[in-house]
Amino acid sequence: MFYQLYELNHAAMAPFRAAADIMRFAYANPLNPFSHTPLGRTMAASLEMFERTTRRYGKPEFGLKQTTIGDQMVFVREEVVWSRPFCNLLHFARNVPPAARGNDPRILIVAPMSGHYATLLRGTVEALLPSADVYITDWIDARMVPMTEGRFDFDDYVDYVIEMLHFLGHDTHVIAVCQPSVPVLAAAAVMEEANDPLSPASMTLMGGPIDTRINPTAVNKLAQERSLQWFSDNVIMNVPWPQPGFMRPVYPGFLQLSGFMSMNLDRHLVAHKEFFMHLVKNDGEPEKHRDFYDEYLAVMDLTAEFYLQTVEQVFIKHSLPKGELMHRGKRVDPAAIRKVALLTVEGENDDISGVGQTKAAQTICVNIPADMRMHYLQPDVGHYGVFNGSRFRREIAPRILDFVRQHSRSAVKPPVPRVIKGGRTA
Repeated sequence: MFYQLYELNHAAMAPFRAAADIMRFAYANPLNPFSHTPLGRTMAASLEMFERTTRRYGKPEFGLKQTTIGDQMVFVREEVVWSRPFCNLLHFARNVPPAARGNDPRILIVAPMSGHYATLLRGTVEALLPSADVYITDWIDARMVPMTEGRFDFDDYVDYVIEMLHFLGHDTHVIAVCQPSVPVLAAAAVMEEANDPLSPASMTLMGGPIDTRINPTAVNKLAQERSLQWFSDNVIMNVPWPQPGFMRPVYPGFLQLSGFMSMNLDRHLVAHKEFFMHLVKNDGEPEKHRDFYDEYLAVMDLTAEFYLQTVEQVFIKHSLPKGELMHRGKRVDPAAIRKVALLTVEGENDDISGVGQTKAAQTICVNIPADMRMHYLQPDVGHYGVFNGSRFRREIAPRILDFVRQHSRSAVKPPVPRVIKGGRTA
């Protein structure tokens, strides 16, 4: 009933939120003399704070319309090239002739399916676009997927990654950011054990929970302190009517957001207080605050089966580093990975995936040759800084691109199929 009460409360607040928004425009309108007074700006700031704290934040857009290649600005077109019920594969097609692309690597970014939308990796995509042909997984909010589409669990996640690698074809490089490090490594192991010729040329794991027994963080300790039944009883709820996914059991986005916020509650309170004061004083750059929280507060539901399996296998049982992880009833063997180059990246101050948790992939993938593996620890960054921000652009992205180019399997890549939706080529 908690999810239903949340939806009812949101609906009940709708007219007040609309009224506050209208009044804010009136108080902030420069044609209104009152808007130039401290009292007028205080009223406008208060109304904006009310509207922002009671709204539901929709899925943001990537908004990457252009990039710079060399000294030339080129347009970028976002297109869905592969589609399944729980995920779309987005391609950022650069408007440059094939001859001008040179040997730019084809990179598949697997975004986290852990609450936020793939747009959280906008900075990651933007940094790689000038030098690579970039694709990204755009996971779909589980509450928007009807029950008739069936379940989505850990096995399905691994299967989706394998299908996308098959679609993209020879000499594709995969980057997993945070949570997907485990299923991506599993997908690579499954493909290598099957001698799949389309296994990725390289695999970059960034801030991922490969072995959460190493330097456990608060997130890891919470999973250890609670039983799987506790998670099932306390955080799994059915999607309420009239959402398309009505009656689908999910881990709701608003619960995930409360967990995100509580980890650094004091920082968020200070940020909102400063935002309010900047609005009143009419100084600072409020757009930066709006842009950040428009992204941060936009969350999606996860299917219950995927969430619970991830908690159990990754955080409670540590199945992958113990050699006990299963896929479709068969043990996943990281030692089977021989031809996939491995780069692991960690942040020195990461409070989500502790230092050493991602590097553990280097230990369990024992048969990758030494000249095909590398680990990098970025000083002075937390979890977010591993895949975004100035240090990512300046220090991490160039290393990823150098590693990818070094381990490219061919200079000339075969053409990519145009579009696949629902298993059919268009």
